Amino acid sequence: MKKIFFIAEIGINHNGSLDIAKELIDSAKLAGFDCVKFQKRTIELAYTKEQLDSFRESPWGTTQREQKEGLEFSLDEYKEIDKYAKQKNIKWFASAWDIESLKFLDFFETDFNKIASAMIVDIDFLKEVAKRKKYTFISTGMCKENDIKIAVDIFRSSNCPFELMHCVSTYPMKIENANLKRIISLREKFKCDVGYSGHENALSVSYAAAMMGITSLERHITLDRTMYGSDQAASLEFRGMQELISVINRMLVASSGVGEINKILPEEIEIAKKLRMHIKNYNVSKHLN
Repeated sequence: MKKIFFIAEIGINHNGSLDIAKELIDSAKLAGFDCVKFQKRTIELAYTKEQLDSFRESPWGTTQREQKEGLEFSLDEYKEIDKYAKQKNIKWFASAWDIESLKFLDFFETDFNKIASAMIVDIDFLKEVAKRKKYTFISTGMCKENDIKIAVDIFRSSNCPFELMHCVSTYPMKIENANLKRIISLREKFKCDVGYSGHENALSVSYAAAMMGITSLERHITLDRTMYGSDQAASLEFRGMQELISVINRMLVASSGVGEINKILPEEIEIAKKLRMHIKNYNVSKHLN
């Protein structure tokens, strides 16, 4: 199996605080993630005026606009994130939710782009991302086969490297809805690498996905699952982050090899001699050499 690329999805779990964002970067690095990911939106483009003017109580006020604006980082704040991630020697990138946000993120020259499940049906957006020819993770939540095919065709025609990510867009996702066999179906249908973006509460689904040949694994992370925010409940706290990386890496080691049938480990030979010595006509050379 290929080495899995571990993505810690900070998303909007920083609640607009640079201090929290930095703590999450620290946690991801210490737990062993390969990179962290944020989300970037241009409020006026990602939401309608009616949505923004509607009621929503939050730490920032009583409208959707105040809540959305409270969660967005400015250019200077992203410059600080960029600087901090480099200091900590961990990669970062963000999923843009509109073309203006994509252009905003171009400033930082990160290694990756991400198509969120919500954005995979925006053809103009897909074309803009593919133009950049930057390795792109494409989530497939809320998608039927033709939606995915259109995205794949756009990226292939643009010679933009990508991989699909199996995703179920419920928060948190019920285990019975995981449908992990879709990972195999996506890989066979589109002849590409396939990762997994998980929104479940626990770790078992991610472990199962790791054993299905995924090439990337994305999980939301948080300092505390009881914090304000719609994604917190489906996120991993630090102990869960550590366990996720540690257990999966051990599982990959255990499942390595080519599955030889006619092989005995050198460590087994003396044990076999001892445990089989009572068997009549047991031929050591025949069975162990």
